[in-house]
Amino acid sequence: MSQDSEYGAGQIQVLEGLEAVRKRPAMYIGSTDSRGLHHLVYEIVDNSIDEALAGHCDTIEVVINDDDSVTVRDDGRGIPVDTHSEYDRPALEVIMTVLHAGGKFDNKSYQVSGGLHGVGVSVVNALSKWLEVEVKRDGAVWNHRFDHGEPQPEEFQRVREMDADEETGTEVTFWPDDDIFETTEFAYTTLESRLRELAFLNPGVSITLRSDPDEKEATFEYEGGIREFVDYLNESKSVLHDDIVYFDTESETGDGVVQVEIALQATDGVQGSIHAFANNINTREGGTHLTGFKTALTRVVNDYANSHGHADDIDGNLKGEDIREGLTAVISVKHPDPQFEGQTKTKLGNSEVRGIVESALHEELGTYLEEHPDTGEVIVRKAVDAAKARMAAKKAEELTRRKSALESTSLPGKLADCQTRDPAESELFVVEGDSAGGSAKQGRNPKYQAILPLRGKILNVEKHRLDRILENEQIRNLITAIGTGIGEEFDIEDARYQKIIMMTDADVDGAHIRTLLLTFLYRHMTPLLEAGYVYAAQPPLYRIRSGGDTYDAMTEADRERIVEEQCGGSPDQVQRFKGLGEMNPEQLWDTTMDPDNRILKQITIEDAAAADRMFSVLMGDAVGPRKQFIKEHSKDAEWVDI
Repeated sequence: MSQDSEYGAGQIQVLEGLEAVRKRPAMYIGSTDSRGLHHLVYEIVDNSIDEALAGHCDTIEVVINDDDSVTVRDDGRGIPVDTHSEYDRPALEVIMTVLHAGGKFDNKSYQVSGGLHGVGVSVVNALSKWLEVEVKRDGAVWNHRFDHGEPQPEEFQRVREMDADEETGTEVTFWPDDDIFETTEFAYTTLESRLRELAFLNPGVSITLRSDPDEKEATFEYEGGIREFVDYLNESKSVLHDDIVYFDTESETGDGVVQVEIALQATDGVQGSIHAFANNINTREGGTHLTGFKTALTRVVNDYANSHGHADDIDGNLKGEDIREGLTAVISVKHPDPQFEGQTKTKLGNSEVRGIVESALHEELGTYLEEHPDTGEVIVRKAVDAAKARMAAKKAEELTRRKSALESTSLPGKLADCQTRDPAESELFVVEGDSAGGSAKQGRNPKYQAILPLRGKILNVEKHRLDRILENEQIRNLITAIGTGIGEEFDIEDARYQKIIMMTDADVDGAHIRTLLLTFLYRHMTPLLEAGYVYAAQPPLYRIRSGGDTYDAMTEADRERIVEEQCGGSPDQVQRFKGLGEMNPEQLWDTTMDPDNRILKQITIEDAAAADRMFSVLMGDAVGPRKQFIKEHSKDAEWVDI
């Protein structure tokens, strides 16, 4: 055995303190991209929300500063500053530098908390170049400063006495470490979505977001709580009943009191919109609370339909998917000891919560429907229509069901498939138009790149049920090529490609086609987006040649900068690509398909509720909200192709 292959105690590394976080940041915040960056803000805000849940805080402010730092301040009790007996250091310093140190473990300081692992703020500290804390409590103002997670003892000081009218609270300012994060630029809209969500989930708490670089500011405060959340999500939809069904119950468990809040309203749309939260955490992967909700909803509506003869013209019971069609619902559970999967907390695992939610919904919704028969009837009638459409869709679905990947005869004739059968290596380019498709087929690397040309604009699926959607040949070709099936048949394990790249022209028509494709994938193949399989190619608008060098410009601003900086103001040639079809195969490969040169934008679902509402606003029937959105955001557009 060679010396190099020895494996003993000497090879075991122990990462002390915050060193482990800096070494493996993704274990603690999910990723080091934009999503992980914004997660830092959420960790600190969650601490302020925990103070609010404990009844000690009602105002939170988040500021994106000019120097790329973020400040979060609240009017809570302030982090303790007295000496921690075990560590012989200020409690503030212990909380900032020791993993799993916090006030969330004994159910005394906090009955309900989102930051359960006690690693939140210490992780933010570990991943920051600098972090400063100001605490107001015990009649004084205290300051502390940290460098790459390390406390600066000389910086911990009692600054001054508090003024008579000053409130207690905590202010944290941090500068993310650009050696760790791919980007350190905070997006106002991303923070806005999460903070608005938190304000809906915690009625009475005022949350202000301000961006100094953008000169933007918004304050979120909702006394109506999740009822206002449902109202907000349905703003661009036509509702079937004016009243929002709402109830709030509490159940005693061995761990303490579990609070369940549910608000729901039916719409005439075909897309359901159900969002589940546990201790303010958006549980995107669901969990026991969502399972309990779905089970009880199906049972209650079927019981009501059968006892009142509303479902006599369908064969058998209504299915859950029929009842949830067009339904908007928010479920919020507050649990003293929630069990989440991982620090990023996307799924709730407490087994007892399913039964608690089921019995609460069964009793409350059953009573509500009996007392409001008009609402009950419209909910059931909508579900019956959905059931009839589902039965029709079942027949159409068989047309697109994927056979073996080796049976190439089952694949669309337009598809130029790749040679490899390994999905991890395979890329599917969904291309707008036959001419661009022809160039792409000639320019691609056939070993791992497949091309599927689409002719014209696909159906806007926001406005149609699955049976109508599956009549569309372009959509059927796309489903068959991807291989996962759709609806009940969907299985992400059958995906034939792990990169599905939308390649459309860099103009308004191209953007519209890309949006139609995204709407379809978001509504009917969501797991592809969640798995990170979906991308948008970004073809250049201009190719600039000067003195033997070639430059590609993605925007007008890029073109102006390159002409000025690289070409001294006088390039030999500036070629504008009006569409992908204008590029010859070599140009298309060089600019848009070559992995070494191309720019791909990965499409993810940062916030399901915000994405849900945005698709409804942009692609739904209601014109008013869309006009309002265009008015508000037109000034943010980089270009308008007239």
